Amino acid sequence: MSRDSRRTLFLVASVGFAALFLWGLAGLPDFGGYDGVYGETLNRVALRQRHATNLVAAVTFDYRGFDTMGEEYILFAAVVGVAILMRAQRDEEEDTPDDDARDRLTPRTSDAVRVLGLGVFGPIVLFGIYVVAHGHLTPGGGFQGGVVLATGVVLVYLAGRYSALRGITPGASAELAEAAGAAGYVGVGLLGLMASGTFLYNWLPFGTTGLLTSAGMIPFINLFVGLEVAGGFVLILTEFLEQTLVVREVDSGGPEGKRERDRS
Repeated sequence: MSRDSRRTLFLVASVGFAALFLWGLAGLPDFGGYDGVYGETLNRVALRQRHATNLVAAVTFDYRGFDTMGEEYILFAAVVGVAILMRAQRDEEEDTPDDDARDRLTPRTSDAVRVLGLGVFGPIVLFGIYVVAHGHLTPGGGFQGGVVLATGVVLVYLAGRYSALRGITPGASAELAEAAGAAGYVGVGLLGLMASGTFLYNWLPFGTTGLLTSAGMIPFINLFVGLEVAGGFVLILTEFLEQTLVVREVDSGGPEGKRERDRS
C-alpha cells in the first residue's frame, strides 16, 4: 500500500471515529446528573445484602463478579503475551546480570536515592496490603493494591542493582503469584457453584458491616486479584529488565555461536 493510500485510509477512519465519538458524547447525561435505575437500586440494597461499605467493590466482585473475572484474565493474557515476546530468542544469549548493557552507560545510583528507596519500601508494601485487605470497606481493592505492591518492587531496583531485585523476586515467584491469583478467583467461583449451583455465588457469612471479616467472599477475591496484579506487573518489570540488562545480542556467526536461554 502506498503512502497516499495509507494517508487516505487514515483520514477516512479518523472522520468516522470522530463522528461516532461526538455522537456518543451528545448522549451523555449532564455533568453531575445520573438517571440509572441499576445504580439507584444498588445504592439502596447493596449495603444490606452484602455488608460491604465500598459499594464499588460489592458491584465489581459480587453483582458483576463474572465480568470482573474476564477483566482479570485480560491482564493475565497481556502479561503472558509480554513474557513470551520478551523471552530470549534464538539469536540472544544470557550474560551476567549487571547494569552495563552493551552501548549503554548506566549512572551509579546516588546514596540519597538508595536511602529514600529502601526507607519507603516497607511502608509502600504495607500500604499495598492495607489497600487490598480493606477493599470491601474503603476505596481500593485488589487491582489498586496490587499495583502499589508492585511499586515497592520497582523501588528495590531503583535503590540498588538488578541483582538485588532478582534475589528477592525471581521470575518463578512472580509467575507463581500471577498464576495463583488468576486460579484463586476461579476457585472462589467454583466453590460458590458447588455450594449453591451458581458460579461466584457469595455463600460465605456476611459478618458484621464495617469489619474485615464482612462481605462474604469479596475479601478473598480482592486477595487473589491483588496477588495476580502484583505478580503480573513484577513479571513484566523483570522481563524488560532481563532483556535490557542480562540478555546480549550475539554476533551472527553460525549455529555454534548461538544458544537459547533455558526458562524451564
